[in-house]
Amino acid sequence: MKYVDEYRSPESIGRLLALIGRRSRNPVRLMEFCGGHTHAIFRFGLRQLLPPTVSLLAGPGCPVCVTSQPDLDRAIALSRVRGITLTTFGDMLRVPGSTGTLQEARAEGADVRVVYSTLDALSIARDNADREIVFLAVGFETTAPSVAAAVLTAEDEGLKNFSILSLHKLTPPAMRAILDAGEVALSGILGPGHVTTIVGSDAWDFLSREYGMPCAVAGFEPLDILMGVYALVDGIESGSSEVVNAYRRNVRREGNLQARQAIDRVFCVRATEWRGLGTLPASGLFLRDAFCGFDAASRFPVRVEPAEEPKGCLCGDVLRGRAQPPDCPLFGRTCSPQHPIGPCMVSGEGACAAHIRYREG
Repeated sequence: MKYVDEYRSPESIGRLLALIGRRSRNPVRLMEFCGGHTHAIFRFGLRQLLPPTVSLLAGPGCPVCVTSQPDLDRAIALSRVRGITLTTFGDMLRVPGSTGTLQEARAEGADVRVVYSTLDALSIARDNADREIVFLAVGFETTAPSVAAAVLTAEDEGLKNFSILSLHKLTPPAMRAILDAGEVALSGILGPGHVTTIVGSDAWDFLSREYGMPCAVAGFEPLDILMGVYALVDGIESGSSEVVNAYRRNVRREGNLQARQAIDRVFCVRATEWRGLGTLPASGLFLRDAFCGFDAASRFPVRVEPAEEPKGCLCGDVLRGRAQPPDCPLFGRTCSPQHPIGPCMVSGEGACAAHIRYREG
């Protein structure tokens, strides 16, 4: 497949749109896995610019959104344990659990602090030896290396009051689950750029090999996304199902070997629960036994009651591509950015938040 880097010029967007329009003779439905892609697509109005033969569908690429209700409830319960300081990225504060949110727990007296990196959490642990500092590790392969590095640093420094609650998830099993479910007819996959910088474009070869599904890894500028769309449309029309790297300035076939080695050293892979997808085999990252002293789940066991999804919320269906945000009866009514009911309305990568923010739907 020809890489379309020659279209990187001031006139590139118009030229690519014209190419896509000429090449796209049959209707195609493409799923962008990454929530960052979804927001960029809405922000730059790419859906309206593409020809009517090309449909874009959001996927499960929002780590906050796919965090299961029981895992969220566990984090909230941990924050309420005496002596624990829970550190987290800001997106997690307002995600509703069964018993409230982390923000509400903080208002009730829990020590919940927003951090911008695992380095911040380590710094808090160094400065507060009398407290247990727990980092809520939510994310995909993109953020896992920094969490692994934090664990290794804590081990080297002998920090006994630092631990993580690992809710990290792996992206290929989620894509496999969506295709196996067969709920949505897809023509191609727009692969996640940031994730693929870590795992490498070879990680998506199974899409072609097992499903005959073309994939194009793309970046996040409008031109990047359109390059990925063009590669997919061209491949579909040519009958090709290969993986195209349309983000070669950042992505290699093998990925980032140093980051992958750090992940493999600290984490093992086991089944884990995803919101909307259920429990998927070999899709979660958990600390290896050698690092069990940094595992908040085992160090601080908390009781979590059986969780239920918010009534009427279609976040699970949206994450699978089975529904669009406006299909949800709560969307823009009882569920809004000011009063979110589901995580897809909270996160900066959530599809519902994108629809609301950019007034589509």
